[in-house]
Amino acid sequence: MMKNAMLFYFLFSYIQYNISSVIEALLVLPIKNSCISFLNMILCKRELFSIKYTEGDISLHISSYGKTHAASMHAREILRYIGPGILITVGFIDPGNWASNLAAGAEYGNVLLWMVTLSTIMLIFLQHNAAHLGIVTGLCLSEAATQYLPHWLSRPILASAMAASIATALAEILGGAIALQILFGMPLFCGATLTAVLCAMLLRTNSYHKTEKIIIAFVSIISLSFLIELSMIPIQWGQAAVGWVMPSIPHGSLVVIMSVLGAVVMPHNLFLHSEIIQSRQWQKHDEKTIKQQLNFEFLDTIFSMGIGWAINSAMILIASAVFFSHQIAVTDLVQATEMLRPLLGNAAAVLFAAALLVSGISSTATCGIASGSIFSGMFGETYNIQDYHSWHGVLLAYGIAVLAILFIPDPFMGLVYSQMLLSIQLPITIALLIYLTSSSRVMGKFANTLRMKCILISIGILVAVLNIALLADTLSLC
Repeated sequence: MMKNAMLFYFLFSYIQYNISSVIEALLVLPIKNSCISFLNMILCKRELFSIKYTEGDISLHISSYGKTHAASMHAREILRYIGPGILITVGFIDPGNWASNLAAGAEYGNVLLWMVTLSTIMLIFLQHNAAHLGIVTGLCLSEAATQYLPHWLSRPILASAMAASIATALAEILGGAIALQILFGMPLFCGATLTAVLCAMLLRTNSYHKTEKIIIAFVSIISLSFLIELSMIPIQWGQAAVGWVMPSIPHGSLVVIMSVLGAVVMPHNLFLHSEIIQSRQWQKHDEKTIKQQLNFEFLDTIFSMGIGWAINSAMILIASAVFFSHQIAVTDLVQATEMLRPLLGNAAAVLFAAALLVSGISSTATCGIASGSIFSGMFGETYNIQDYHSWHGVLLAYGIAVLAILFIPDPFMGLVYSQMLLSIQLPITIALLIYLTSSSRVMGKFANTLRMKCILISIGILVAVLNIALLADTLSLC
């Protein structure tokens, strides 16, 4: 009974959290009261639940299930930690990943699904380690580098991380601009400027917790969009099951494999996770509480990366069923959207473009937080959007990225240049992370164990090799 009660309350709390997130995202619209009334009509039909709204607070209340259970309290405690990992998932499903996944599915069908599984496992270890640093030390990766490394070493490393974050912002803003061009025919530079301005306003005018809820709502929209797309096409689930667990490298697929695996682990996400995980801390110097936070954070990371795994898999499955089955090569996102129209109808193409727009906006927002965190950390400060160091970091990343788009005539080449910079910087960030989290001077008794060091170093070497190989291939194309 206790386990059943705990499971029920965990699911109930998750539903409550997502409903709250979606309605929070709609608060600027005059229809919020209508939304709440409609949901009350559905949920309260049997007088089990009710939704109440007060300024700044939306809650889902229990009527018949009003008694307090110990299991429900534990489930709600876990739910309090859900959120930071989903912001990391946004970088896992950004427009750059869309292009790589669609190319993989269109060229090779379902046989490369295993790389999504492998990249997700790698990402769980690295992101958990970054959050580990934030929970134990109360410092983000940038602050820790400033505090524990000599300035002659920390400044070049963080400057390169800032450059990588700008390169990431370029790709994310470009994704939003491409979606606006597809949906509304907006010129690329105008779309890029609009995307950057909207995301800057989103970060500047909202607290972190409200921004987190909005981005969670965006991820829910992306997930729903792909579920609808999957329902519209026949999927070979047997082949997909084999593809998820059986490594296969078809002839000529190495470049696609490198681009997907190398792009999944992004430098700015490691800085971002160590920063935003601190939003869930209480009494961080208490050893028992730190251990509890590490366990809850690991659950959050697994859950969130699982969402990313599902969305990335859906991209490959759709590309395989729609493009591979018709022998259509996909070279860019605009072409993929246009090819969906005759094959699945205009609604599918619009839904695809709308999901791309939401992906571009949400990933641009999280990239802005990471840029602000890196820049403020160079001055030994934590991220605070109202502080000028953090705000200047956001503006620096967005401003340079938009200007770069102005001088890049080919959007595809913009993504190429972005990937080149990330390929160069990523091994540096991974090495920095492993050094800090393995140091007893930094982490105390929570430093990495020998087994964890070996796992992280192995992942770091694999990612570095893949990114160097991808860089060499990219340079050969140029």
